[in-house]
Amino acid sequence: MADTFHSLTFEVTTGSAEVALDITERCESFLTTAAGGRDGLLNVFVPHATAGIAVIETGAGSDQDLLATLRHLLPADDRWRHSHGSPGHGRDHVLPGLVAPHATLPVISGRLALGIWQSIVLIDTNGDNPRRTVRLSFLG
Repeated sequence: MADTFHSLTFEVTTGSAEVALDITERCESFLTTAAGGRDGLLNVFVPHATAGIAVIETGAGSDQDLLATLRHLLPADDRWRHSHGSPGHGRDHVLPGLVAPHATLPVISGRLALGIWQSIVLIDTNGDNPRRTVRLSFLG
C-alpha cells in the first residue's frame, strides 16, 4: 500500500491560567479515520511561540508537577527581555525550548503506541492567548 498523508487542525480554549490539557482522545479520534488501521507516525504540532506538547502521565499529579516545575524554572517576573503582554510573559516564549511544540509518535494498526500511563498533553503557560490551534498529521 502506498504511503499516505492526512492532516487536520483543531482549536482548543486553554483559558487565562496555566494548563496541561490532555488531547489524547482528539488524537485517537483523528487516527480512526486518517490511519485506517495502518502503521505510521502521528505528528502533533502547536504553531505557537508560547506552547508545547508533552507526553506524560496525567491524573496522578504529574501534569500539575510539570506546571509547578515550569513555574520554578521560568518564573513570571520581570527578568525577561521579551517584555510585552502580561508580567513575566517572556517566560512563555522560553517554554518551547523546554517543552517542544511537537511530538512524533508511533501508530501501530491504526492506534497510538503509547505506554500505559502516557498521554499527549498541550502545555500552555500563556494566559494572554486563550485559543490554541493543534495540527495533527499522520504519515502511513
